[in-house]
Amino acid sequence: MKAYLDIETSFRGEITIVGIFCPPDRMIQLVGDEVNWTNLWNALEGVASILTYNGSRFDLPVIKRAIQLDLNRYFECRDLMYDCWRKNLYGGLKRVEEQLGIERTSKGIDGWEAMRLWERFRLYGDEEALRVLLEYNREDVVNLHHLESYLGEVAAGKKD
Repeated sequence: MKAYLDIETSFRGEITIVGIFCPPDRMIQLVGDEVNWTNLWNALEGVASILTYNGSRFDLPVIKRAIQLDLNRYFECRDLMYDCWRKNLYGGLKRVEEQLGIERTSKGIDGWEAMRLWERFRLYGDEEALRVLLEYNREDVVNLHHLESYLGEVAAGKKD
């Protein structure tokens, strides 16, 4: 089984959310104190491969440092950013989504805004900020699935 994974972090570099999407409809989001070795390991039960965007340079090293879980050791990990580069698609995930017409409702939110949303939740208990942040993370992981599908269609000659 494949899992699409994305993390959010705080201004201090702590992991605030780990989002995992296993099609067709398994969505797991570990939040705050839930982000630990045991919970992440359990969330990945049955998974053989993990797909990320820029995960080889960001998500996976941060997870390894923060909770001492080296996902590369236990799973086949694939960074879709490099697949995009081979198709002349450059930029962050949101930029690539725009180029491909992949929709998202959390338009305008980026990594910096995600950190601000977390701070609003952490400092003031702002549940709406947490809801928006969780939706942003959910769209990140679900859109990785759409991105991989698009890249597969391009490779198969079904899209140009």
